[in-house]
Amino acid sequence: MSMRLMQALGLAGLFPFVGAALGVMFLDDLLLALSQRTFLLYSTAILCFLGGTFWGETLPEPTVGQGAAILISNGIVLFAVLAMLTAQPLIAAVMLMLGHLALLWYERQLPDRAVWYTRMRSWLTFVAVITHLMFCIGLTLRASP
Repeated sequence: MSMRLMQALGLAGLFPFVGAALGVMFLDDLLLALSQRTFLLYSTAILCFLGGTFWGETLPEPTVGQGAAILISNGIVLFAVLAMLTAQPLIAAVMLMLGHLALLWYERQLPDRAVWYTRMRSWLTFVAVITHLMFCIGLTLRASP
């Protein structure tokens, strides 16, 4: 049951990425601005949520070997906030995309991950990265004369 729920929530979590990226590519004025802010804030929120899962994995009994997970958890949140503090949508999107990729890379190094979970996270990150590229292309095309 929880595996199916996690897969459904993961899939549902892609809709804001796709919708906001398409908005940046095709909408104008207020809806463009809303799409841009939505995309960046949502990407930041997801990255922070995923980082927080490492912190949660160390509970209820943190062990010596879990120190890296705690540091990664905090570091990814700080990195995501730093991306937003650039106040440059293109730079923020690239930084957030790299954060998602780095987090997946780290997570794939961890032992004892279920195969279905690793596969799901890989596909979700792949789609998230594609939407970040769409977002960047949309911004770049709008900046062109």
